[in-house]
Amino acid sequence: MNTITIGVVSDTHIPSRGKAIPDIVLKEFRSVDMIIHAGDLLKDYVVYELEELAPVHAVAGNNDDLFMQDKLGKKKIIDIGGVKIGITHGHIGYGGNALKNAINIFKNDSVNCVVFGHSHIPYNEEIDGVLFFNPGSPTDKRRQPHYSYGIIKIKDKRVSGQIIFF
Repeated sequence: MNTITIGVVSDTHIPSRGKAIPDIVLKEFRSVDMIIHAGDLLKDYVVYELEELAPVHAVAGNNDDLFMQDKLGKKKIIDIGGVKIGITHGHIGYGGNALKNAINIFKNDSVNCVVFGHSHIPYNEEIDGVLFFNPGSPTDKRRQPHYSYGIIKIKDKRVSGQIIFF
């Protein structure tokens, strides 16, 4: 079976934090099978730009306006290569941090991976057999030492993630 490669970004905050998705990310995403954006896009043209490279699955974040929230929703589950991936921004209120929120949002769903954002802190760990993956941000690193994005690979119904720092 072939490997499915998914490019993952979150918290691009375009145009407030960055004018555009960095070229290093766009170049990498030219070779992916799919792209996931875990929210805080701000402008819908970010989705259109990414769609020129590969099919996109995106959710709205807490900084996305009502138009974006209606268009994208706040929670999705996709099935690709026999793997179920939950997508959320991570801000939906359970009073915890983004990881705790992501865990709670999908606690009653049978998923193999949860992609989230919100904290701008890269995260790539398995908890109770589920991969929790936050790509960080390619445009707003906040207190992180580097900007980042992610790559998720699916092969033989198994999912793995890699954070790429730049």
